[in-house]
Amino acid sequence: MIFSVEVPDTFAKPLHLDGPQPDRRALEALALDGYRSGELSRGQVSELLDLEVNETMAFLKQHGSAHGLTFEEHERSIERFRKSLER
Repeated sequence: MIFSVEVPDTFAKPLHLDGPQPDRRALEALALDGYRSGELSRGQVSELLDLEVNETMAFLKQHGSAHGLTFEEHERSIERFRKSLER
């Protein structure tokens, strides 16, 4: 999906959208907000930002959002592991 948002110039600088790659900055802000609200998992953040797991962890840590696995993420991880053993 492609969408655009018009941001007044007075807000571009405080939101750091006036530098290189403003689209990437906006996508990162969206990913962070989704992760912090619990709407996105760490894996979804990785996929959205096209990052490896270690890069995602560094990104989240850099933005003060690195925390351990949620119960749901842990359960999904266990389920994926069990399914891989069944193959």
